[in-house]
Amino acid sequence: MNQIKPWLTVYGLNLLGAVLILAIGLWLSKLISKLVRRLMKARALDPTLIAFCGNLIYASLVTFVIIAALSKLGVQTASLIAVLGAAGLAVGLSLQSSLSNFAAGIMMIVLRPFKAGDFIEGGGIAGTVELIHIFSTRLKTPDNRTVIVPNAKLLGDNIINYTERGTRRMDLVIGVSYEDDIRQVKQTLLDIIAEDKRFLTDPAPVVALHEFADSSLNFVMRPWISVKNYWPTYFDTMEKIKLRFDEAGICIPFPQRDVHLVPAPENAD
Repeated sequence: MNQIKPWLTVYGLNLLGAVLILAIGLWLSKLISKLVRRLMKARALDPTLIAFCGNLIYASLVTFVIIAALSKLGVQTASLIAVLGAAGLAVGLSLQSSLSNFAAGIMMIVLRPFKAGDFIEGGGIAGTVELIHIFSTRLKTPDNRTVIVPNAKLLGDNIINYTERGTRRMDLVIGVSYEDDIRQVKQTLLDIIAEDKRFLTDPAPVVALHEFADSSLNFVMRPWISVKNYWPTYFDTMEKIKLRFDEAGICIPFPQRDVHLVPAPENAD
């Protein structure tokens, strides 16, 4: 007992200190993680970013507490930290592409170039955003396919957000014959726009003669419309233009080729 008592005194106190460090450290880690989550929620940040940052802070603090507790027990934590650092470096090198996707995901959540429900084009894909993850973004294409796009590829390319501003300009180029009355053509196109209440009056629509092409006079038709009505109105407008032009006798030219047959000379072999 005389030999055990000094050992119990030294190591018992160290063990008690390690347990206290572990218990208090875990409690403080949860408390700090909750405080960070509350502060981020108060700033109306993205829920995905809030959850990720909260978990990351908690895991980092727990790691620090465990190392401190082991150090209190006399464990040489310097070598342990070196091993963890080397392992982290090896994992980072092997997961370089994943880490780039991770960093891009954080940037997208912070900068918010788009949100769930927006129709975007980026990374060679066009579709509606369904979910934004840390490593990838899930899109639904117009033909109902699901496409998973890595965040690094998406953020590294031009991103076109068709939904954010709420309205779009419909750009149409209409070709007519050189023999047609351009004033009649312009008025017909303006009437088509005025008759459809889905088109906006502000900004005002534009109908103008655009260019003298090889076989046609090309008019531009540029009305504004809400994003949700864009494609149904586009298809209806194209059909109305053809029907109204037929009624008014306006010709839509198309490429034609004249073939001239030259008779061969009589003395030809």
